[in-house]
Amino acid sequence: MLRTFRGGLLIGLAVAVAVAAAAITYERYDTKTLKRTVKRGEVLCGVNKGLPGFSIPDDKGDWSGFDVDFCRAVAAAIFDDPKKAKFVPLDASERFKELQSRKVDILSRNTTWSMSRESNNALYFPAVAYYDGQGFMIPRSRNIDSALDLNNSKVCVQEGTTTVLNVADHFRANNMKYTEVKFAKLEDVLKAYEGGKCDTFTADVSQLYALRLNLIQPSDHVILPDVISKEPLAPVVRQRDDDWMMIVKWTLYAMINAEELGITSKNIDEALKSKKPDVMRLVGTEGAYGEDLGLPKDWAARVIRHVGNYGEVYERNVGEGSKLKIPRGLNSLWSNGGIQYAPPIR
Repeated sequence: MLRTFRGGLLIGLAVAVAVAAAAITYERYDTKTLKRTVKRGEVLCGVNKGLPGFSIPDDKGDWSGFDVDFCRAVAAAIFDDPKKAKFVPLDASERFKELQSRKVDILSRNTTWSMSRESNNALYFPAVAYYDGQGFMIPRSRNIDSALDLNNSKVCVQEGTTTVLNVADHFRANNMKYTEVKFAKLEDVLKAYEGGKCDTFTADVSQLYALRLNLIQPSDHVILPDVISKEPLAPVVRQRDDDWMMIVKWTLYAMINAEELGITSKNIDEALKSKKPDVMRLVGTEGAYGEDLGLPKDWAARVIRHVGNYGEVYERNVGEGSKLKIPRGLNSLWSNGGIQYAPPIR
């Protein structure tokens, strides 16, 4: 009787361990994002709570920005409807956890791709959407024009970001001293800077352009020309879900290829009639490239029609057509002096 009880107990424990292991595996390596997204009828997208040019809601709750448009592009590819993207605002400290726990399907939230983030969090960064770098903003009254002249500065920085590590490297490498003033939330960092608790604000250059607009007197502040790090900003998805990763990656690549081919939201109907092989493959009139992703043939045409090519999205949100007016720089196409480059669809 005792042996039978012990045997049953051991079997029960083994089953419990197996179930727990399976639950952990499912938690980290869910492989059904596309199926679940289609069943739900919308893409859940984690975004910044409010970064002008990248992701910000208006007083009616309507979102706009570079990262927002990319989420809409993914929704357009799947549903032929960019309105099927639902935006979930996330702090920097919670973004990876919320993605891992499947509260969102994708992060499109000015997030730097790094080795440790990808390996330690079981995440994929499918492709670089925006090439950025860390810089410094200071009051114009300081009369400083180089990051090498920031010795003994009080530097405001957001904790829990690569920014903290980069600024430490910069000052140490150049034998300079500084006082670190850290806050968990970006809005608190900005308030501290504007309130005089520090005399230097460091963040990605794109963020500095965006956040400067929120200051009472934006023109009283300058962004130094120095860039002290590589900050490749990319969408993020969970590992072990290659079907979903492929859709996210090739949605971005389709937008870049469209710009290179001169296909825009305004001439997409003409492109559908084109007899050029590379155009036909992109818009779906030749080949089965959409089906290979689990999408319709015209998946890329949907993206371009509803959202636009990469250049259109850049210009209206952060480029010359926006309030930020950030030069394309590295984000220009490779054929125009930048490094934006997409593999061909063929």
